[in-house]
Amino acid sequence: MTLLRLVPLACAAFALQGCVAAAVPALAGSAIAGKRFLGDGDREPPANAPRLVPKAALDAAIAAGPPPEPTVPPGMQYLYGSGEAAALSLQSYMALANFLIARSSDREIGHDVPSVVLAPGSTLAAPRFVPCGDKPLALVLDVDETALLNLGYEQDEARRGTGYDPLRWDRWEKTGTRGVAPVPGALEAIAVARRADIAVVFNSNRSNANASQTAAAIAGAGLGTPVHLDTLWLKGDAGPGSGKDARRARIADKYCVIAMVGDQLGDFSDLFNAPGTGLAARRAAIQGRELEILWGQGWFMLPNPVYGTGLQGGYDDVFPADKRWADPAGGQ
Repeated sequence: MTLLRLVPLACAAFALQGCVAAAVPALAGSAIAGKRFLGDGDREPPANAPRLVPKAALDAAIAAGPPPEPTVPPGMQYLYGSGEAAALSLQSYMALANFLIARSSDREIGHDVPSVVLAPGSTLAAPRFVPCGDKPLALVLDVDETALLNLGYEQDEARRGTGYDPLRWDRWEKTGTRGVAPVPGALEAIAVARRADIAVVFNSNRSNANASQTAAAIAGAGLGTPVHLDTLWLKGDAGPGSGKDARRARIADKYCVIAMVGDQLGDFSDLFNAPGTGLAARRAAIQGRELEILWGQGWFMLPNPVYGTGLQGGYDDVFPADKRWADPAGGQ
């Protein structure tokens, strides 16, 4: 009997045992069947032999149909999928572009141009700013969800639903350089900055151990290729910890930083995240007389409902007691 004639017999044998071969190419299956029927069936099966799935389990899987699609959390729906979030990002970046043109024009005609980096010793109630002198102008941007959307990582997170994992994030930094996209408006605003001879500097809490991969991700998104320790600053570059003030100080030593862009208050000053600073204090600080004039006039905030310091606060923190309402119809 030829080997080809043995194939139907092999299939019949598997059916009689109540099992099926899972994903086996026809040729491989026929070869294995040939050995079985030609008296070589007492040997240990090879490592790549097909695994047998109980027929009842296969029938149940077929009846159940394909697994449901992963549920996308509302914050991800908004940030990565909605036109509303894209419009907010465009709005911020278009305002930034106009601001950069104005500041560049001021410098050209000899006007003093102020820095927007808080000087050491500042407080949120009494901010002071690093003097600019004649240092070249610069724009400083955060990276994640400010310059780049981490679509690949967040897709994987939505599929898993397991929460943030620092080891998985590190693997993403190393291998996810092609899974990003520019935030709407970033390409245009950065192009305006460079045409106006304003340096574009990135200040990120990605690890400095992955500097080359982060630079590649930024370049791959069309935002230019930053140079580590000049136009790219990362966690660990100016001391331990994830605070950005030490890196901002190093940037401000070389550049007159006329604008900063971020999606967290810490992208503008570590003072917003000082230990013991509660939710109400942070919210009040950004509206203080000394700082409120910076929003849209040097400090530009982007939406991020997915992660970060903005996602905090208990029931009593978020809903002031004097602003509560109970439905007169009663019920829960």
